[in-house]
Amino acid sequence: MDRTAPEALLEFLAALPPPITPLFLTVRDRVLTHAPDANELIYDAYNAVSCAYTFSDRLKEGFMHVAAYAGHVNLGFNRGAALDDRSSLLQGIGASIRHVRITAPEDLDAPGLTALIDAAVTQGLDRVETLPSAPQSIIKPTTGAKRRPGKSSA
Repeated sequence: MDRTAPEALLEFLAALPPPITPLFLTVRDRVLTHAPDANELIYDAYNAVSCAYTFSDRLKEGFMHVAAYAGHVNLGFNRGAALDDRSSLLQGIGASIRHVRITAPEDLDAPGLTALIDAAVTQGLDRVETLPSAPQSIIKPTTGAKRRPGKSSA
């Protein structure tokens, strides 16, 4: 199944510093390797470009997300507070969401990260009765001014 990054996603990412796009796409590929049947909801939000992963078409049922910022990428776990994080990788203090900050592709090799990804995929599968017949990448509209830095010309 072809899960090439949609052109709109690449356009959204172009506003971020050059090293972020390949890092984001590497993290995205890791998620889709573990959840090839997931839908991808793509947002160009006010401070980040993000993709949420769900086995439905609803963000409410999302299980993971990838968010690109100017200096790093977050691999987010929508119900991360409920995950068994034996390697203490997860950051965050919210009631539910946790994330792992990714600053280089090697960060994806951290011991315990694959187990967290697989557990999050299981959480997502537990929230739906049937898988999408044809997983898709869906551009979601956002409102509000963008606060992301533009690429410098220098």
